[in-house]
Order: sequence, then C-alpha cells, then structure tokens
Amino acid sequence: MARLTPLHLIPALIAAASHAGEVTVETRPFSIEKSFAATALPAGDAVLLRLDPKAWTGFEILQITAHGSKVAKGDVLVRFDAEEIDRKLVDARRAVETGALGLAQAEQEARLLAETAPNKLAAIRRAAEIAREEHAYFTATRRKASEESAAQALKRSEQMLANQREELKQLSKMYEADDITEDTEEIILIRQQDAVAAAEFVLRMEILDHKRTLEVTLPREAQTLADSERDTAISLKKAEADVPRSIELSKLSLESLKTAAQRAKQELTELEADRGQFEFKAPADGWLYHGPIDNGRWTPGDAVKQLVAHGRPPAHVAFATFVPATARLALVAFLDDATARSMQPGLEGIATLTGREDVEIPITLAKVAAAPGPDGTYRADLSITWPAELTPPAGAVVQIRLISYQQAAAIAIPSKALSSGPGGWTVEVKMTDGKTERRPVRRGRVSKDETEILAGLEAGQVIVVP
Repeated sequence: MARLTPLHLIPALIAAASHAGEVTVETRPFSIEKSFAATALPAGDAVLLRLDPKAWTGFEILQITAHGSKVAKGDVLVRFDAEEIDRKLVDARRAVETGALGLAQAEQEARLLAETAPNKLAAIRRAAEIAREEHAYFTATRRKASEESAAQALKRSEQMLANQREELKQLSKMYEADDITEDTEEIILIRQQDAVAAAEFVLRMEILDHKRTLEVTLPREAQTLADSERDTAISLKKAEADVPRSIELSKLSLESLKTAAQRAKQELTELEADRGQFEFKAPADGWLYHGPIDNGRWTPGDAVKQLVAHGRPPAHVAFATFVPATARLALVAFLDDATARSMQPGLEGIATLTGREDVEIPITLAKVAAAPGPDGTYRADLSITWPAELTPPAGAVVQIRLISYQQAAAIAIPSKALSSGPGGWTVEVKMTDGKTERRPVRRGRVSKDETEILAGLEAGQVIVVP
C-alpha cells in the first residue's frame, strides 16, 4: 500500500529534489502565512489628557502620577501650579469691573452730550445773531444817535453856562443900582457866581466827554461790536463743525470702551476656562500612561520628558492617556504595503505574547485601511478575546500569525524555476525523450521561496530548477 507523504515534509522533499536540478510537479495544499507585531490598545475607551488653553500659556506641573500607575476614581492625575493665573484672574476681574464703571460713565456723558449739543449750538447761533444785530444797529443808528446826544449835551452845557453868566450879569447890574449892597444881595451874587463856576466846570467836562465820545468811545465800541460779530461768527462756524464731530467722537469712544469691556470679559471668561484645566482627575478606576495613545499608536515621544515636576507639557496636543479599568483591549498593527495588500477582513489567526508562546489566542482581522498613513503603513484592526488569566496591559506588543491565502489543491514550484521574458513567465519542462523545452505559465501568489502556478503545468511533469 502506498504511503502518503505528510504535508509538512513536502517543502523539504522539493528542496531536496531541487538540489538534483529537477522537481516533479505535484498538486498539494498551498498557503501564505503572514507574521507581524500588533499592539494591545484600548478600543475607544481611553481618555486623552491635553491642554487646550485659550489665553494662558504657563502650565507648570506641580504634581503628576507616575507612568503606568493604577489610580482610583477621583485621584489627581496631573496638577499644575495655579498661583500666577490666580493673580491674573484677580487683575482681570478688577479690569472688568473698572471697564463696566467707565463704560457706564461714558454712556451717561454721551447721552448728556447728545441732549445738550443742540442747545449749545442754538445758544452760539443766538450769540452770533445778537452780535451781528448789535453791530448793525450801532452802525446804522446808535452811533449817530450817540454823537447827536453828545453834541446835545455839550450844547446844553454851553447854554447853561451862558444862562448862568447872563443871570449873574443881570443881578450885578440890579444890585449896583443900590447905594448899599445888602447882605442878602451879596449872598445871592456869590451863589450865582458859584453857579457860573459850576456851569463852566460842567462845560469843560462835557467838552472832554464829547471829544472822548467822538474820538475814543464810539470808535472803540464800533471796533468791539465788529470784533464780537466776527468772533461769534467764527465760533458759530466752528461749533457747527465741532458739535456734530464731538457727538461722533463720543460715539466712537463709547464703542471703543464697549469693545475693550467686551474683550476684558472675554479674557476673563477664557482665563476662568483655562483655570479649570489646572487639575486632571481620574474619571474612573484605571491606569495613567505618559504620552498619547491615539489612532492605534502609543507615541510617548520627547514630550514625556516634560511630564515631571516643574515640567511644561506642550499645549493643544495630548500629553498623557487615562485607560479605564473597564476598557476593552483590541489589537492594532501597522502593515507594510505588500502585507496589507494580501489581507482581507475576516481572516483568522493566532496571537502570542512573548514569554507565553504556549498560549495561542484566536484573533480575527476586522479592518484594513484602504490607504496608507503619512508613514506609508496601513492600519489593521484585529479583534481578540483575552483569556482571563492573560490580559496584557495597554501598550503590550503581541505577535500575530495568520493565513492570508490558501488553496487545498494547487501547483507550487520553487520561485527560482521561473524566468521572465518578453512573452511572460516560463519554466523549463523535461520531456519524455530527456530533452527540455521552455513552457509559458501563468503565475499566481508567492509564498517565501515558492510560487503558485495557475496554468501551464500539470501534476506529474518534471521541471528543471537552476
């Protein structure tokens, strides 16, 4: 009875025959096995710790839990020194209060300006109109009337002096007719002489006033009224431009104060929000990892050097990861182009942990990325059910082996037996007469040193292997 050659001995027999330069083509199972490393990572349950400040930049670590530490819910994971931002918050709150008071005062002043500006402008218009009217009246009427009044006053003074002198003259004649001048008559004469002297003085003063009025007072008043008309007209013209401008400037100033107040409030809001990032606590029981576990990778990088007391982790990027105790660990691998191309979701294989190679854990390929990442690799997600006694920590490396391709009955030959030419792939086949000839073949998949032949060879044929 013929004995079947065990499958695991076939490659050895082919290799032995190849040394002889000839291989007999046989139909047998053909498969391609892929081996690669994968990382055990939480499947979407991890919490990334990152600073996303809007205004504050000085985050200095005061306390941080050691990498890989197990923590309980509510434990402090990271605490930053908040002394400086607390002082800044006091200043910011004071600035908001001051800005609010300044804004309220400016709004009141703007309202008063808007209310009083028309009245102020109207008063300036009235003053300009009065000055114009006064000047016009003085020029047309009052100056001439004042000159006539001065002349009339001078004339009255002259007439009064003439009257007083004539009366003294008549009294003197009348009293001279008597032989004896009585005391009463002397008194009357003296009194009249005083009246003449007074009239002379009044005339002299009236002459001075008349001259002063004509030469100084009236010309000066005319100049003053002309200047007043001119100045009030200028003031009116200026006010007509300044008052509306002052209202607009008041509005702009008010808007600037509103903007400044709004910015102060915004800064305070942002600082208060940033203050809330000065302490990270564990949301549940779990573990803290320094460095981010994101997009299937745990990438500590140089940033972990800052995860110490007085260190300053970078903002807007994850610097640590919290892994809940209930997190389900899946496997993530990053495959080269050839390996990824040979993979299809649904393939099954096994995973082993270094040091426990005796435990083979079934895995299933769940997903392979359709396009490579920036580093040229393709992400592959694998599902796994961990044994209760052998669940690794997040970040552990696992070795994966799976069959990416298999055929129960196939023709496979040593890859070095194939030659490529203008007509395609060929192999050298030994004929029954001992001669050889080059036969075209259609190549299939390649596994290590063997190639699957899809057409051109049949079982039992002998090929020549260089």
